[in-house]
Amino acid sequence: MNKQRIHFCAAAMSTIYFAVPQVSAQTFTESLQQGSSVKVNLRTRFEDVSEDGLQDSDALTARTRLSYQSGTWNGFGFSAEFDDVTELDGKVDYRAYPGDPQNPGTAVIGDPEGTEVNQAFIAYTNASNQVRYGRQRIILDNSRFIGNVGWRQNEQTYDGFSVVNKSIVDTSITYAYIWNVNRVFGDNNPIQPDHHMDSHIVNIGYSGFSAGKLTGYAYLLDNDTAPALSGDTVGIRWQGILNKTFSYNLEYARQTNAGVAESFDADYMLGEAVFTLSGFNITLGYELLGSDDGSYGFATPLATLHAFQGWADKFLATPAVGLEDKYINVGTTVAGIQFLLSYHKFDADIGSQDLGDEIDLSASRKFGSVVLTAKYADYAMGDVAAFRDTTKFWLMLDWNF
Repeated sequence: MNKQRIHFCAAAMSTIYFAVPQVSAQTFTESLQQGSSVKVNLRTRFEDVSEDGLQDSDALTARTRLSYQSGTWNGFGFSAEFDDVTELDGKVDYRAYPGDPQNPGTAVIGDPEGTEVNQAFIAYTNASNQVRYGRQRIILDNSRFIGNVGWRQNEQTYDGFSVVNKSIVDTSITYAYIWNVNRVFGDNNPIQPDHHMDSHIVNIGYSGFSAGKLTGYAYLLDNDTAPALSGDTVGIRWQGILNKTFSYNLEYARQTNAGVAESFDADYMLGEAVFTLSGFNITLGYELLGSDDGSYGFATPLATLHAFQGWADKFLATPAVGLEDKYINVGTTVAGIQFLLSYHKFDADIGSQDLGDEIDLSASRKFGSVVLTAKYADYAMGDVAAFRDTTKFWLMLDWNF
């Protein structure tokens, strides 16, 4: 895609989400005022990381987000969203990304300082379609393949064109063409830059079954910046509901090469059983990111990776031997505090390597417009020395004004 489109996205303003107000403005100028809104979000977070073989890191950062959303004019709307990430103690003493020349030998905390346009798109909406052009947030299904990495202070967004069509009853059809991925490491990062690409995203969901929802998808990624992350993924997902106390998720996908020298194919499988019992939500799960004979591991480069395979983020890139994740999540609410306890056991898909295990714990409570969250992750290495013992702790305040 030509540079003019990328420049348009950088120059335009962005939005959290576009929704059509009840009354459309009579002129474009009126649309900038009628039905418009301004929102401010402040997220302050302390993160501490201890990883064997590296110096401990800690960071106290604040993300300030300013959002503007216009009203509509003949179905068209305009919105704006800006993010600023600042280290509050005035000194960055951690590595903000892999390969960061600052603070060598310290553990990575992936929150670089910077000010950016987080999203930038014009939208058109009618009864059946929502169309967006520009820089935008895209989240599909559970974010396992296409997500926004919302946990990090600098969010992942996409420069592209997207359309969501709901003209067929109980059916949602999403198509997106992506020419640039604005990654969490910042726009001006020379070592971990944005990913320029020529990619097509298709996701079709049908919720007309009484027993659940069926989704089919094709994610055709052609990555110019990192060709090794190119690949075609085609899959199917079933979200089943048996009754009020039991639901389940089944998913299968196949990934093959696209735009790289070597050919590969690998499988993805997911099986989850979800129970609601006496105030507890319990999930038993098995996830496989398969291997092609030990030479390639199933990749999900556009996923919200922090939400999967443990919060210590040891497997942001799938090992060539693949990865099996057997896990249990237990959640409950006590005195308004939401608790979640998780355990993961990791093993290689090819061979018998033990890839370690992890325990995660979080507690979160809302106080009016403020959400306080504490999280802890403890990863213990297995047979592979590259995946070293790691503990992480977060304390976060999220304010909405």
